[in-house]
Amino acid sequence: MKIRTVEYAGTIAAPDGPSPGTLPQVAFSGRSNVGKSSLINTLLRRTRKKIAHVSGTPGKTQALNFYCVNDEFFLVDLPGYGYARVPEATRGQWAELIEWYLGSSGQVRGVVHLVDSRHPPTKHDHRMVEYLSEIGLPALIVMTKVDKLKKMEREVSFARATKALGVEEAQILPFSSKTGEGRDTLLEALEELLQPAETGS
Repeated sequence: MKIRTVEYAGTIAAPDGPSPGTLPQVAFSGRSNVGKSSLINTLLRRTRKKIAHVSGTPGKTQALNFYCVNDEFFLVDLPGYGYARVPEATRGQWAELIEWYLGSSGQVRGVVHLVDSRHPPTKHDHRMVEYLSEIGLPALIVMTKVDKLKKMEREVSFARATKALGVEEAQILPFSSKTGEGRDTLLEALEELLQPAETGS
């Protein structure tokens, strides 16, 4: 997949909000401070004029932000969670919004869930992967900030995440927003997620 065009398409701030269109959607989720905005900007080659806001304050994304890519699909940036210093009620609203969107909107082809490769998966990572399994949504686990790990540390991190989250090795990909490692592989994985589902004859 080559990224030709990217446009901000709209935001949903509350459950039952209208979708900005009918294109297939892939959601990106992850704990606040996991590097999600940096990954999205690197993936979409928007490192000069950033499309996803990179903030020093975790929890900046507070709604579902839709980006139309190549006029073919929506990349949907979900609110971060877990680390953001926001009231518990606000976190509850985010959780409600995310669960409605993933479980009820019927538009999502799959979820790219980000985990900081430097740390073990958190309880929030466990909950998200379990929830995606329960509702039957394909999940891809992307280990961020791999440029900060040595080779052996990376192997340990990946093995730990595979076991802790109960996923297959093929579901886990490395990514570095600094070096660009993993970008092409992630784009290929997105292309597969976006393929129309085969129907039986």
